[in-house]
Amino acid sequence: MNTLKIKEAFPKLSNKKINSIQKVINGDNAKLKPRINMTTKGPLCKQIIILMTNELDKRFIKNSASHITNINCILKNIKSNICTDYISSDNKDVNIDTNNVASSSDLQEIEKYIKQSLDDNSNLIATPRLLQSKSYLKIVGIPYYIDKLSIHITTEDIECILKNTHIFNEIILASRLRIIKVSPKSDMAIV
Repeated sequence: MNTLKIKEAFPKLSNKKINSIQKVINGDNAKLKPRINMTTKGPLCKQIIILMTNELDKRFIKNSASHITNINCILKNIKSNICTDYISSDNKDVNIDTNNVASSSDLQEIEKYIKQSLDDNSNLIATPRLLQSKSYLKIVGIPYYIDKLSIHITTEDIECILKNTHIFNEIILASRLRIIKVSPKSDMAIV
C-alpha cells in the first residue's frame, strides 16, 4: 500500500503516523525499487544481417522455421558454439538472432546455406555481416601543413594513416573526413 492510499483512507493522520503505518505494512526491511537503467538497448552483436531484395526476403522468411533448423544443423556439424534463435525481416534484410557472436567461419557457412536455399538468385544476396556501430571520432593535434611546406594535409592522407593503424582494422568510414584548421594563423588541424 502506498502513502497516497493511506492518506486518502485516513485524512486526519499526521505524516509521521502514515510513515509508521507504511513501515508496518511493508516491513522495516522493505525492498528498494529496482533502479532503472536510462540507456536504451538496440540490436546486439549477436545478430547476423544479410542484405537481399524484398522478394527474396519474403521467400526466405516464409520458411523461417525450417531455415532455423537447417542452420542449426549446419552449425552443429562444424562444431560451432552458436545456434540460431530467431529469424526476422526488414524490407531490405534478413536478421538472424543467435545465442552468441558468430565467427567468420559461422558467417561463411550461413552464407553458403542461404545461397543454396535461394539458388536461382544467389548473386542478389549480400555477404552476411555482424551489426556495425557508428561512432564519432575527433582527432586533435594534427599538423596542418606537410613538412612546413605550403601543402596542407588532405583527407586521403588521413585515411591512409588510419588504414595502416592496427586500432582501426576493419573500420569503415560512414562519411567523408573533414579537416578543420584550428585557427587562421595556426599550423594545427582537427580531423
